[in-house]
Amino acid sequence: MPLVGAEGFARGRCFGQTGGMTETASPVEPRSAGNVPEYTVSEIAGTLRRTVEETFAFVRVRGEISGFKRHSSGHLYFALKDAEAVLDAVCWRGQAARLGLVPEDGMEVIATGRLTTYPGRSKYQMVVERMELAGQGALLKLLEDRRKRLAAEGLFDRDRKCPIPFLPRVIGVVTSPTGAVIRDILHRLAERFPRRVLLWPVAVQGEGAASQIAAAIRGFNALPEDGAVPRPDVLIVARGGGSLEDLMAFNEEEVVRAAAASTIPLISAVGHETDTTLIDFAASLRAPTPTAAAEKAVPVRAELVAAVAELNGRMVGATQRRLEDARQRLAQTFRALPHPRRLIEDGTIRLDDRAERLRNALPNLLARRAADLDRLAARLRHPRERLAEERHRLAVLSTRLDHAWKSVRVAELAGLEKGGLRLEQGGRRLDEAMKRLLADRALKVETAGKLLDSYSYRKVLERGYAMVRDAEGQPVLSVAVIAAGDALSVEFADGRIAVIAGGEPPPAPPQSPRPRKKGGGDKRQTTLF
Repeated sequence: MPLVGAEGFARGRCFGQTGGMTETASPVEPRSAGNVPEYTVSEIAGTLRRTVEETFAFVRVRGEISGFKRHSSGHLYFALKDAEAVLDAVCWRGQAARLGLVPEDGMEVIATGRLTTYPGRSKYQMVVERMELAGQGALLKLLEDRRKRLAAEGLFDRDRKCPIPFLPRVIGVVTSPTGAVIRDILHRLAERFPRRVLLWPVAVQGEGAASQIAAAIRGFNALPEDGAVPRPDVLIVARGGGSLEDLMAFNEEEVVRAAAASTIPLISAVGHETDTTLIDFAASLRAPTPTAAAEKAVPVRAELVAAVAELNGRMVGATQRRLEDARQRLAQTFRALPHPRRLIEDGTIRLDDRAERLRNALPNLLARRAADLDRLAARLRHPRERLAEERHRLAVLSTRLDHAWKSVRVAELAGLEKGGLRLEQGGRRLDEAMKRLLADRALKVETAGKLLDSYSYRKVLERGYAMVRDAEGQPVLSVAVIAAGDALSVEFADGRIAVIAGGEPPPAPPQSPRPRKKGGGDKRQTTLF
C-alpha cells in the first residue's frame, strides 16, 4: 500500500467542499442597444478559467474512478463520480509517476489538486496532483506526519547513507525464514554471483515484528569484524507484498531509526514496486522487490568474467598498437635526423663565413661614416651668408607690413560706408516682412472663426430645430429616459424655455406666433405633453 502525503488536510479545502464562480455585478443596462458591450468567445472562456482556477486552486475530492485511461504519452484520464454527479479529471505524466498507487475503475479514492477549464470543449475538469485510497486517510496522515518529523531530524539525509559495495563477501538478510522471500533471494544470488548469506529470522508482521526487525539490524551491526560469525558487507531487509496494515511493521519509528543508524549499507525490499514504507527513506538503497534487492546486491558473475576478458583483450591490443606506433615514430625520427658529420661540416662553413664578414665589417663601417661626414660638411654654409640673407628677409617683411597697414585703413573706411547702406536696406525689408506676416495671421484667424461658427449647433437651431436638456443641463437623446413630471428645458435659436413632461397634449386654439427678442429668450415655464 503506497504512502501518500495528506498535507492537504491541514492547508487546503477538505473534500466535499462546494463552490462556484464568484458572483460579479452584472453590467448596467445601457440606455440604447448600440451601447451593449460585445465579448469574444475567447474572452468569456478566459474569464471563466481565471475565476475557476482562483476559486478552486486547492481542493480534495472523494469519489469513484470511472472510465480510467492511460494515454501513450503517460497522462492519466478518468472521471470521479458519486451517486449524483461526475467530475472529469486528468493527471499529467510527471505527477502520475509519483501517485504511489495504480488507479483502476471502481476504486474509491481521495484526489487532491485544482480545478480548471478546457475552453476547446466548454468543460471543466480537475488536475490531480496526489491520490490516496479512501478510508485510509487518517492512517496515511499519521505516516506522513511521522515521515516529516523523522525527515526534520535528518534521518533521511543522503549524506548519512552508506554506498553499496560492488561485490560483498557476506550478505545479511532480515526476513521471515518460512516465506518465499528468502528462497527468491537465495535463488537469484546463486544465478548471478554465489555469496555467503546470513539469515536473521524475524516476524515480518503482527505484534512484536517491529522490535524483532530493529533488533536484527542492530545485531548485524554489532558483530565484530574478525569474530567467529563474519560481519555482513551489506544488509537486505525484505518482505513480500501486502496491505498497508500488513506493512506497518516497516513504518514503525523503531525500525526506521535502526535502519538510519546502521553502519552497514542497507537495502530495503518491502512489498511490491508500488509499495512505499518509511524504511525505504532511511535505507541506503530501495529495491522494488526482494528479487530486485538480490540483483542490486551483487553483479552477474558471467558478465563480470566476460567484461574482464574483453578489457584484457582491449588492453593487450592497445599495448601492441602503442608499441607499434612508438616503433614507427622512432624509425621516422631516425630517418629525419641528419648525420653528425654533415652537421659539423655545415657549422664549419658558417663559422668561416662569419669570421670573414667580421674582418671586413669594421673598415667598411669607417669608410661609410667618413663619406657621410664629408657630405654633411659640404652642405654647411658660412655664418656671414646666413646673416645677410636674414637681414634681406627682414627688410622685405617690414616693407610688406607697411603696405598691408595702409591697405587695412583704406578697407576699414570703405567697409563703414557699405555697412550703413546694408543696415538701411535691412530695416526696410524687416518692416515689409512684419506687415506681410501680420496680414497672413489675421487671415488665418478669420478663416478659423468662420469654420468654428459653421460647426456650432446654433446654426442647426436656426434651421428650426430645438435642443431638449434635463434638469442637470445634459442633452436628452431618447424619449425612453423622460418620465412624467421631469423638469426639462427646450432651447430654440432665439432663446430657452422651461417645460415639465406630462401626458397627452390638450387641444389648444391656434395662435399667431409672437416675435421674440434675440438673446436671453422667454423664461416662462410650460408643460410638455
